[in-house]
This record gives sequence, C-alpha cells and structure tokens, in this order.
Amino acid sequence: MKLPGQDAIARQADEHLVTHRVLLPRKVVEHPFRQVAKRVLMALFLLMATAVIVYADHDGYNDNSDGSVDFLDACYYATVTLSTTGYGDITPVSDAARLTNIFVITPMRVLFLIILVGTTLEVLTERTREEWRLNRWRSTLRDHTVVIGFGTKGRSAIQTVCATGLKKEQVVVVDPSSKVIEAATADGYAGVVGDATRSDVLMRAEVHRARKIIIATQRDDTAVLVTLTARQLNKGAKIVAAVREEENAPLLKQSGADAVITSASAAGRLLGLSVLSPAAGMVMEDLIQQGSGLDIIERPVIKAEVGKRPKETVDLVVSVVRGHRVLGYDDVAVGTLQLTDRLITIVRATPGTQIAPDVRPLPQD
Repeated sequence: MKLPGQDAIARQADEHLVTHRVLLPRKVVEHPFRQVAKRVLMALFLLMATAVIVYADHDGYNDNSDGSVDFLDACYYATVTLSTTGYGDITPVSDAARLTNIFVITPMRVLFLIILVGTTLEVLTERTREEWRLNRWRSTLRDHTVVIGFGTKGRSAIQTVCATGLKKEQVVVVDPSSKVIEAATADGYAGVVGDATRSDVLMRAEVHRARKIIIATQRDDTAVLVTLTARQLNKGAKIVAAVREEENAPLLKQSGADAVITSASAAGRLLGLSVLSPAAGMVMEDLIQQGSGLDIIERPVIKAEVGKRPKETVDLVVSVVRGHRVLGYDDVAVGTLQLTDRLITIVRATPGTQIAPDVRPLPQD
C-alpha cells in the first residue's frame, strides 16, 4: 500500500486541526450582524426621537447649570433618561413636559431597555438553547448513519441512502472543514467539525451508537486510519469505505470495512461499459441512482415467497443473500427461497414506495 510516513500523517493532522464541535441543522432567518445592526439603529432612533421631543418643548425643562436647554442638552437628557441613570440636573418643570415624560418618554425608555438588554439575554438564551439541543440530540440519537467526508463521494452516498427513506435527522456528517459542515447543516444534516482519525471526534458523532458508517475521505491512508478507529469504537456497525487505488482495498477490509468501493476503477468500468454499449451504461447509471427509474434494492423474503425459486417471484431477482454468501439467481445452491434469505432485486421506483436497503438488526456484542 502507498502510505506516506508518520511525519506526513502528522503534518496532515496539523493542517486539519480545528476546534471540533457539533453543529445541528437550523434555519437562520437573518445574519446575526444584521440583527445587531438593526437593534443598534432602533436604539439610536429612540435616542434621537426623544432628543427631538425634549428640544421641541425645551421651555418646559430646566437646566440647573444655566437654566436653558439647547439641543445638546436635549440629547444629554435623552441619553441619561433612557438609560435610567437620571442625574436630575435637567428636569421637566411644566405640565406639558411632565405629561410627555409620562406618556411618551417612559414607554420609549422601556423599549430602549428591551432592545439593549434583550440582545444580551438572547445571546445567553441562544447558548443555553443550543446546549440543550445538543444534549437532547445525543440522548436520542440511535442507529444513525455517520458520513465521514462530505465531498462529491460522501454527498452522493448519503443522497442515495436518503432516497431509500432514511431521514436527514438520522445522518451525522464529519469533516475537518467548517465550511463543509455548514453546507451539510444547511442541507438538514447534523455535522461535527474535526479530524475523523481522532477517536474523540468520532465519539462526538456518536459513532459507537451508529448502525452504518460511510467513509468517503479524499486520501486512502486517511480512510485506513478512520476505519481502524471506527471499528474499534463500534464492533457491530456496517462500515463501507471508498478508496482511490484498487490495491488498497484489501487493507481497508483488514482494517474492519465490510465493503470497499474503488471509486476510480468503478468509474472506469462504467466508462468502458458505456463505450461498448451506451444503452447498457445508461441502465447501470439508472440502477445506481436511487429514487428514479429502476432501483436495485435488498429486501427480506416474504412468507408468500418461501419455497419458491427466485425466478418465480414478482420482482426481478438478481442474487440471493444466504448467511454470509451472495448467490446468483441461477446458482444451483439456491434451490428454493428460505424465510431467512434476503433478495437483491431490481424494481421500478415509484413515489411514496421506498424500501430501506438494509433493515437487519445489529449483532449483539
């Protein structure tokens, strides 16, 4: 296997070293900076409006220093009044000025405080709410799918799985790039920013409780380290990994991957098939694109199919999964279907009819 040395791995870890954190999907209605700017402008508007109101009736106010109130004094009075400081050096003396303070300036003072104090309280409340969401998310997350690497491969893989009925709430994305995780959360997935070769990062993604783990990293050596770490944390999860070089596939399987997909070779085979038969290439592309046209799925044998041959079922059976063996539909070892068998079939995808490709219970430790 073409693995770089330990120094290269250490350098890669340093490049991707970030403060790992969990991000849950949420709808951001407005940018935080705009929200703060709006509140500052509202507060300034209230200050200026109060100053204008006071200056318009400046004859009804008394300044202890010189007896008269100019526009600067009106701004000063508005500032100390709305902030509830109220030094008492400028006071309303006429009935009109006092009525204005009661019915206009006092409500504006309350609104001013709501704007300023509300911003601070909202920040504190948001942090508390986010912490509560994280704790609740961790306590309820079970049998989910973890996607490590949200590039082209990881994104396509999870879109295919979600097309079979998996909810986005049951998907956690792990990636060292914060921008990638922000894109994942915008799509409705939970995300963890951090290096997936570190066990503490995978623990934040609740890998030890996951049912499926998809490893779609950019480098084969990273995929090996992630697979080893993930398998150590979760002995029963189904781990599927992608590699670039076909010669690295056996090492991924030795590391604990249940299935290894060679991305470069798979794309090359599809290209070759399309050259030989464009129609066959289109059919294959249709089969691997879940949710439209023809879908290839894995499902359990129903009671009505027990005792029948694969050709006698309603669906087009490609293979029969019996135990740990995958038998062809025409294999003499298949004989008749058993209740414990699983069928790999080709079906017509219809809206509202989605079958999860894997609903087997996890083996108990």
